[in-house]
Amino acid sequence: MANEIQYQYQEDNLIKSEPNKYREEDLKSEEMVINLGPQHPSTHGVLRLEVVYDGEIVRDVIPHLGYLHRCFEKHAESLPYNQIIPFVDRMDYLAAMNSEHVYVMGVERMLGIADKLPKRVEYIRVLVAELNRIASHFVAVGTYAMDIGAFTPFFWLIRDREHIQRMLEWASGARMLYNYIWVGGLFYDLPVGFEERCAEFVKYLKPKLAELEGLVMENKIFIDRTANIGVLPLDLALNYGVTGPVLRGSGLRYDLRKVDGYSVYPEIDFDIPIGEGKVGTIGDCWDRTDVRVREIHESLKIIEQCLEKLTKEHKRTRDFDPQELVPKKIRPKAQDFYIRGETPRGELGFFFRADGKSDIPFRCKGRSPCFVNLSIISELSKGSLIADLIAVLGSIDIVLGEVDR
Repeated sequence: MANEIQYQYQEDNLIKSEPNKYREEDLKSEEMVINLGPQHPSTHGVLRLEVVYDGEIVRDVIPHLGYLHRCFEKHAESLPYNQIIPFVDRMDYLAAMNSEHVYVMGVERMLGIADKLPKRVEYIRVLVAELNRIASHFVAVGTYAMDIGAFTPFFWLIRDREHIQRMLEWASGARMLYNYIWVGGLFYDLPVGFEERCAEFVKYLKPKLAELEGLVMENKIFIDRTANIGVLPLDLALNYGVTGPVLRGSGLRYDLRKVDGYSVYPEIDFDIPIGEGKVGTIGDCWDRTDVRVREIHESLKIIEQCLEKLTKEHKRTRDFDPQELVPKKIRPKAQDFYIRGETPRGELGFFFRADGKSDIPFRCKGRSPCFVNLSIISELSKGSLIADLIAVLGSIDIVLGEVDR
């Protein structure tokens, strides 16, 4: 009797700690439930997928989150605005510069100093953000190819990403979590010789991208595994609120760098790639990956234009101080404010509630594009093969640090 009670107690604890949507009595005779993750390389982090399948056919997928929850929003309620930036870095740790840029713009607009920033500061911010966008897409495409079964692209892209990591470390002192973009300016000006080194990197990378497209995007096996798989119709994408390459892969030319025109992006010439169904259906896994690869080309165009401005019109001078407008105390007027920007994964937004008395936000809510984009996984996977579920999940390109926050 005691053993039965102990067994029941252990079983109840397991149900509470690892809750499932589906129970044994909910399944049809041929259906089974498996857990994909949280310790599984294809989930790109500690994500658990509760997969209901019949043979090889996926009937339903339920993502279970929270394994990497680090209380970003609660931390933000007890820290001054400027000390929240390192925590922002740790949300999407593959694109920290982009996240910092969005957060800092929000605080600057609340303070009313956004229009007073020197142009050199703005162009440096865009330069490092686009370098980080390329590095992030390198990880996305490289790990995706490895999910599909190709190792070589991953090694090539990590090799080239390392050049970017070293340049950003040269500028900020950190490899991934930079704390470089500050409210009112920058941690420091670019190191002497950075612009020339960056121009060399752009020249080096262009032929490498041509090799990448031949190795991955035009590869017959890759096309067979991704074309016409996980097709996301545009109306469904809009209803779920997905953004970034996932939305643009479905054919909508929507990019906040163009739509909102923040920072100096309106002064820069670049295009917005969209899915065109070249080898399959518009909105499939191949289109989403193709958008990311073509965005790398556009980021290179943006970097070249930034370098042109930073070496001529807004070149470094002895009296330039990137911290000139950095406030000693950040105390915005009482207000509710929402800021959004385009990160490599879509619309990252921050909602602030300031009480007008403190330099600590009353509320700071992060709107994660990864969290919203992941919600589409069930719709994209129903009726597909289990192997295709891996392809669908990889094409969404999630970072669990930002999903769980």
